Amino acid sequence: MEVLTIKEIKYKYPVSLDIAEKLLEEHIVTNPIKILNWKKFNYLPEVYFRTGYSGNEIWLKYYVKEKHLRAVETRTNGDVYKDNCVEFFLSLDGINYYNFEFNCIGTIHLGWGPGRHNRKLVDPSIINKMEVRSSFGNQIITERSGNFEWEIMIRIPMVCLAFDHLSTFKGIKAKGNFYKCGDETKVPHYVTWKPVKTENPDYHRPEFFGDLFFE
Repeated sequence: MEVLTIKEIKYKYPVSLDIAEKLLEEHIVTNPIKILNWKKFNYLPEVYFRTGYSGNEIWLKYYVKEKHLRAVETRTNGDVYKDNCVEFFLSLDGINYYNFEFNCIGTIHLGWGPGRHNRKLVDPSIINKMEVRSSFGNQIITERSGNFEWEIMIRIPMVCLAFDHLSTFKGIKAKGNFYKCGDETKVPHYVTWKPVKTENPDYHRPEFFGDLFFE
């Protein structure tokens, strides 16, 4: 099975978000999120991501082109999946996984557990240690249609993986998937990096995660 290598970006000085974004774009290639798994939902926005790590942070950037916008969730750990949303699910132990979810105005949802039900939410005081910047800013966007392009840059400190005790990312073999969705946008859509072989849309299926390796 093909493995996504999450490359290390070495930088010896304190890194601003601007510098992190520049380094990510200079050193890391993009990967597409383009798999439509469910015939009922056949709308395909154009979505790519880059991801790498530096020191004790995962860096992640999404690029999106789509026709419909909605971003009304501003509560940390709220229902961001109903808005235009990008997601990163990560399992470090093959059993439990984190679901990092970001709507297009940078609102974050982060949970942990072995499946969809009975998930533990990461405390907002920890979630706030993430740095997220969307090209749309952070103000509510009411429903609208057109031709839209947006980017979101994310840095995830190791401390946000709050239910694991990591000292380094180097050499970690993990599982994960990358997603795009919008449950309550004008045209609901569910797009994945690795295929999800379920009858109905369901991102909480770690048995379909792809292989990740932190070099």
